[in-house]
Amino acid sequence: MRMHKNLDPPEFGATAALADMDDHSPTIRLHLWLEGGEGVFFGYGRLLLLDRIERCGSLKKASEEMGMSYRAAWGKIKQTEKVLGFQLIERSGSRRSGYHLTEAGRLVRDKYFEWFSKVESDARARADEIFPWRSKSFGES
Repeated sequence: MRMHKNLDPPEFGATAALADMDDHSPTIRLHLWLEGGEGVFFGYGRLLLLDRIERCGSLKKASEEMGMSYRAAWGKIKQTEKVLGFQLIERSGSRRSGYHLTEAGRLVRDKYFEWFSKVESDARARADEIFPWRSKSFGES
């Protein structure tokens, strides 16, 4: 005897239990990253790290703000640079001067953010079409 449950999606509005669903306002959360044979080489975490390096002028301060060790932050940057074949950050001057993004680092950061924003926008539009509630993007929450 073969047993299976009905896997058809529920009809919203079909039951009284679903009637108050439009009171919800969920946040769309996406995990998007780029990976190659060496594993992950760019994602939202690296975007945030590059942003903080640019803002702080320091890899140490950026990693502290993100709650990660300097060594972990350095490793993530170096892994991405190895895969891409160019530098994302460079020293601002002397050893104590800190770091800033290279032109290529800014470009990778900005292009990833552009891609992420477009995918998030599309996901939100599809969610609004499918679900009986209005969703929010992560930045709106």
